[in-house]
Amino acid sequence: MEFPIINLEKLNGEDRPSILDKIKDACENWGFFEVLNHGIEPEFLDNVEKLTKQHYKKCMEQRFKEQVATKGLNAVVTEVTDVDWESTFFLRHLPISNIADLPDLTDDYKSVMKQFASKLEKLAELLLDLLCENLSLPKGYLKNAFHGSNGPTFGTKVSNYPPCPKPDLIKGLRAHTDAGGIILLFQDDKVSGLQLLKDGAWVDVPPLRHSIVVNIGDQLEVITNGKYKSVLHRVVAQPEGEGRMSLASFYNPGSDAVIFPAPSLVEKEAAEKNQIYPKFVFEDYMKLYAGLKFQAKEPRFEAMKANDIDVKLGPIATV
Repeated sequence: MEFPIINLEKLNGEDRPSILDKIKDACENWGFFEVLNHGIEPEFLDNVEKLTKQHYKKCMEQRFKEQVATKGLNAVVTEVTDVDWESTFFLRHLPISNIADLPDLTDDYKSVMKQFASKLEKLAELLLDLLCENLSLPKGYLKNAFHGSNGPTFGTKVSNYPPCPKPDLIKGLRAHTDAGGIILLFQDDKVSGLQLLKDGAWVDVPPLRHSIVVNIGDQLEVITNGKYKSVLHRVVAQPEGEGRMSLASFYNPGSDAVIFPAPSLVEKEAAEKNQIYPKFVFEDYMKLYAGLKFQAKEPRFEAMKANDIDVKLGPIATV
């Protein structure tokens, strides 16, 4: 059972059919995959990593230690189920960036993270079109499904997972599925910790230098009517070392985007049995998700069905 690692180097050449097949298999059977030679320069990613780790040491590390001490987490003796061993902040890119407003980021770091956002946005849209190709949807369908009135929402959660004295009792990040669309993760290549649930067992996502890990969010599960599913994943804390860095970029629908299964992906049999995912406004789903992130996703979908909005399941305009 090998985690899918896909080299995109010859995507526009003779290897394209093989690459698309690998992506299709990963989406259908894993909900996760890792891409190499994705078009973002290794030297640039090295700089992102260096500046992110410098920022943590300078601005976040002491704050995290104080929070740990305040909560008494160093001395826990039973499993902690309501807190995560992580230090995080969030950068919003679209529809309006907040990078300039964050006071403790250096000018160099702000500039690099703006470039990082631009490169990840392009990669997300390329991957969405590859998914469209595999699903026999028109090019641009998924991007347009996410658009809403002001385009998609896009942001990066910057996380550091310091060494944890009780990794058997505190998770770096508790198990959950991601609420949004497609998620692109640039993670530490020296420290492992990310795991996904596959066939009832936790599987490590290998930390590879300069790779981007991709996973399916709840919204793509809905749009594909369950053909592609979001998958439970978690971060296991490590007892020693330098800690783990993680930059997860979420390319999500706009807040007012109406999400529903693509009509061409709803089989007649499923429609007759009413086995169709709900349709809803993305913002409404996020309000529900905020309080239920670490619980099963199925009740969230059922709750959205109960609030089913009146929208015609017509074609989404593509360009």
